This record gives sequence, C-alpha cells and structure tokens, in this order.
Amino acid sequence: MKILVTNDDGIYSPGLSCLAKCASKYGEVIVMAPDVEQSSMGQAITSARPITYKKSPIHFEGMEAYRVSGTPADCVALGVHLFDDIDIVLSGINIGANLGNSAWHSGTLSAARQAVLFGIRGIALSVSVGENEPDFDNLEPYVVASLKEVMNESSMELLNINFPRNPEGEIVWTCQSVRHYDGKVVQQEDPMGREHYWFTVFPIEEVEEGTDRWAVKHGKTSITPMILDLTDKKIYEAKNGKG
Repeated sequence: MKILVTNDDGIYSPGLSCLAKCASKYGEVIVMAPDVEQSSMGQAITSARPITYKKSPIHFEGMEAYRVSGTPADCVALGVHLFDDIDIVLSGINIGANLGNSAWHSGTLSAARQAVLFGIRGIALSVSVGENEPDFDNLEPYVVASLKEVMNESSMELLNINFPRNPEGEIVWTCQSVRHYDGKVVQQEDPMGREHYWFTVFPIEEVEEGTDRWAVKHGKTSITPMILDLTDKKIYEAKNGKG
C-alpha cells in the first residue's frame, strides 16, 4: 500500500511525525506537508502562483518527505501528481479537534476531502488540546488502534477521526454534530486604540449524544464517516416528485 501523509500544521508538527510512523505499519509512506502552518485553510488551492516543493528539513526515518509551498489541498494534489498509485491519504494528526461544524474550514479534513475528489480514500485525524501540548507518545497506541479499525475498509471514502486529550481506549462511530456553531468574532483594541477583530471559537457545553463532540467529551475516539455530496436529498426528491 502506498500512503500519502500530510497535515495543516506544517512539516515540523509532532503530530505529522506520529501519524507517519503509525502509517508505516501499513505500507510505503510519502510525506508532503506545508512548509508553514496552514490551519483553518479549508479547501483552498493555490492558483495565482506556482507551487514548489523541497526535501523536508527534518528526517522521517525510512520515508521520502517534502515540504510544499502551498495549502493542505495543494499538498495532496501535488503528491498525487508526482507519485503513482497513491492508495490512501492520511491527514494529521492535527493539534486541535476538528469536530462538528469545524469540518467546513478544517485544513486537516479538507486535505482528506481533496483526496476523495481525486478518487482516493482520505482519512483526517485530530486530537483535542488543553493547556499543554498533546502527548503523542501516549497517543500513538490509540492512533494505531484507530487505523487498524479503518485502513482496510475500502468502501469508506472519507473519514474524520478525533481523539480526546486522554483517550480511554473505546472507539465509537459517530455522526457530525451540526446543531451548534462555535465560531465567534471578538472585538479588541491594539495599543494605539485601533479596533481589530479575532475570529475565534467558544466552548460548547451541550452536545448531542452519538455525535463526534459527545464522543470526545466522554473520552472516546470518534470516527465519523462523511461524503462529498452536499445535495439536500429531501428537497431534491420532493421537487422531483419522489418524496
């Protein structure tokens, strides 16, 4: 199996190294990640300038690894172009959860989604954070367990996997939480008294049981199967006399 590993936190992220190491148990790994952080970049592609790539400045043992002057989606597009027969794209491990409506702007999940656009399976992996950085040595066995759950499930094109800060071992299949949106604009002033704005998130306490947010809040690893089709099937079928 030939595996392309990418992320949106950039080539230096310890989450990328952890995922590449875990993925190497399943086949040949090629790493192509942004040269700088591209968090919340979503499905953006670079069209106004050329994209370049260079060998990674850090070593990935036994793997080809490159840094790309582009977005996570660019990394996937370039990797698929340069290397024949990519079987699957793994994106992450993102330092920060990608739950609920964050799926729309997550660069991590968008890289996996870009793979599916090219007809290749895509799996995004993220871990919740608190005051301290994630302990990837502690997380590694849970990453291995989640990959074991999904790597050979060829019918599942797009998956979003989220780990809690302190996993308890249980893996649950969930749906995406869409009842709440945690985006928020915060107004502040700079030292000169000029207004500026932060687009940030706020904690959501109430979550729906069985969703990705609920699972991670209860210490479980969440796997959410997703699709590319944004069509509202109920309205489509009603307007075409099928409802």
